[in-house]
Amino acid sequence: MDALERRVRLRMRADFPHYAAKLLKIRTKAGAIDPFVINRAQSYLHLRAEAQRARIGKVRLIVVKGRQQGISTYWQGRTYWRVTHSFGTQAYILTHEQTATDNLFSMTSRFHDHMSPLFKPHTGASNAKELAFDRLDSGYSVATAGSKGVGRSKTIQMFHGSEVAYWPNAKDHLAGVMQAIPDEPGTEVLLESTGNGPGDVFHSMWQMATSGGSDYEAVFIPWFWQPEYQHPASELLMDDADEEYQRAWSLTNEQMMWRARKIVELGGDQDLFRKEYPANPQEAFAASADESFIKPESVQIARSASVDASGPRLLGVDPARFGKDLTALCERQGRVVKTPELFAKRDTMEVAGLVKQRLDAGIDVAFIDVVGVGAGVVDRLREMGYADRIIAVNAGDAALDDTKYSNKRAEMYGVLRDWLKEQPACLPDDDAMQADLCSARYSYTSKSQYKLESKDDLKKRLGRSPDRADALALTFAQPVAPKRVDLSAFVKPQVRRQGSWMS
Repeated sequence: MDALERRVRLRMRADFPHYAAKLLKIRTKAGAIDPFVINRAQSYLHLRAEAQRARIGKVRLIVVKGRQQGISTYWQGRTYWRVTHSFGTQAYILTHEQTATDNLFSMTSRFHDHMSPLFKPHTGASNAKELAFDRLDSGYSVATAGSKGVGRSKTIQMFHGSEVAYWPNAKDHLAGVMQAIPDEPGTEVLLESTGNGPGDVFHSMWQMATSGGSDYEAVFIPWFWQPEYQHPASELLMDDADEEYQRAWSLTNEQMMWRARKIVELGGDQDLFRKEYPANPQEAFAASADESFIKPESVQIARSASVDASGPRLLGVDPARFGKDLTALCERQGRVVKTPELFAKRDTMEVAGLVKQRLDAGIDVAFIDVVGVGAGVVDRLREMGYADRIIAVNAGDAALDDTKYSNKRAEMYGVLRDWLKEQPACLPDDDAMQADLCSARYSYTSKSQYKLESKDDLKKRLGRSPDRADALALTFAQPVAPKRVDLSAFVKPQVRRQGSWMS
């Protein structure tokens, strides 16, 4: 091997996008066999995978995406790259149906069949379910979700779970396969799917990932990243909701025209479009987009806004009540919200200390949820002399506007929702914050009041508490008047001279 070949091989081993473009062949949507040049969605997933591998030595990703965005193609290419460049690496692919299994394995076979002889490993076993590289002691195997015992007897270094939300017996499959993957450096797991509504095991794993409660990182791929998802817009007609959607995601008229045509193809069902081609994770999992009390579009607009902060500095404090809940602190000043702070397993005195630090640092008023341990936090802060700067909030109390809201919690979220609609408003550019804000559903009482889904029901459905949103909502518990500015320091003392006031 000469110096040039060594440099080429090292580049191919280290740089997957370069390797893919030079050596891998894919079948395009038009049916042509072309080099694999990764698109925006694939590039984003590659950066996330490489960053995680550099940080913790392994890859654990859970991906929510729309239809036909190339995520499976990327992972199959990445897996072939890893398997053919290492010894003793076994890859396993599990899909929701046989057709998908066949398609993914044929993709890998195409990579291998079209591989340059210089980089093509020696092939041992090769059949419809297995591709082995005997001299590397590495290879692939594939299966379709069905039998509960599938994958249990293997040792796997690279795993691709495709359309996990649609697996039969998904919980059993995941339990079995995960036990076959060593928790070791170099191992990689990708679980990807379009959403299939809330409450299933894939949704639960996504919720755990977004809350930081697992080793998995949550990755969302919006439909409009696909360059081909656009259509000439000469006949585009939009209503107010369409215009809000376009503004929220900064879409072109051509993208909106593609969306309009796709909705027609789906029988005019906009909820089905949101599920199949989500713009955010909430759309992917929502049973109906209309159920969310705070709409994703208004949150998304606020995530990209730039506003100057002014007025009193307010702090919402949602103390952890038990177990897995987190204490959340969220600061808002006028139209600007700072990134919430989360703390695990803090007792009453510790939470009181956290609030004290922020009051001493310039917070004007702290709103504290007194349900559960919050009452103790309020009592301690009063003892320390902060009674005039803290407000105890009970979400079950009557609303100030009890003709519109069923209780204080519904009112706080309602005022927050109206605040977001009155753009500009500035929120942190944070997926977890958006997930919390858009999680609560609503209904109406017999008196036509807004009634928010109870926190216990919400936690049961999500598998977590929307702590960030609850902390922010507390800052809307009641109005706070702007501080009066003392101007005396800027005025010279007045002196009486010859019957007139002289300054």
